[in-house]
Amino acid sequence: MNNITVFESKEIRRHYDEKTEVWFFSIVDIVRVLTDQPTVERARNYWKVLKSRLKKEGNETVTNCNQLKFLAKDGKSRLTDVANVEDIFRLIQSIPSPKAEPFKQWLAKVGYERLQEIQDPSLSMDRARENWQKMGRSEKWIQQRMTGQETRNKLTDYWKESGVTEKNEFAFLTNIIHQEWTDLTVKKHKEIKGLKSQNLRDHMNEAELLFTALAELSTRQIAEAEEAKGANGNAKAGKKGGAIAKNARKELESKTGKNVITGEIFLPPKK
Repeated sequence: MNNITVFESKEIRRHYDEKTEVWFFSIVDIVRVLTDQPTVERARNYWKVLKSRLKKEGNETVTNCNQLKFLAKDGKSRLTDVANVEDIFRLIQSIPSPKAEPFKQWLAKVGYERLQEIQDPSLSMDRARENWQKMGRSEKWIQQRMTGQETRNKLTDYWKESGVTEKNEFAFLTNIIHQEWTDLTVKKHKEIKGLKSQNLRDHMNEAELLFTALAELSTRQIAEAEEAKGANGNAKAGKKGGAIAKNARKELESKTGKNVITGEIFLPPKK
């Protein structure tokens, strides 16, 4: 994955954080594109003025900005203000530009749809199905993906009820189950498929989806039977649930001679 992307013939510097699995983009480069600044220096001055105004307004986006070293035109590495996708979208709303207008309209549409989904959760499932269809997924795959998500939701609901509250605890427990049945961490599984910030489950094959669901279903039922509490108690249940799926995976692989876990993905071909 390149550290530079191109939008309307202009380069936008970016950095992918492997630990957090988040893309960061150069704010100056995005400002230059959206405001049609002829030079980087003009874009930097525009951002300096905008940044000062946003600070006075108490805008949290500016507070969230980090700095990373990017290669400049003169070949030297310099600290540059960067932001993730969410904060970039917030900045776009502060920039009066015809090029920013389509982004603003899209954000308004997404926000309205989200409010609709809160009132009627079934709409979110309908939109997910529609998006997967546009990506070329088969109806069989979509059904397995949605069934697996329902199994996942029941497990996370149990975790919440049993005292798991922190986001990092959910990630920790998920990784324990995944590593137990696949012999791979979630991160390593994504590397095999060549994924970065994409959702791993959206790129699983039929068997991977089924065994993931089996591992999580087994984990929940074991946790309920043992009345597991907190991250530690649920971690023990996760190892047992993952082991059930692992044994089933190995049994299937021994009978078919084929690996369940593959590098198969559903990404569009590279141009």
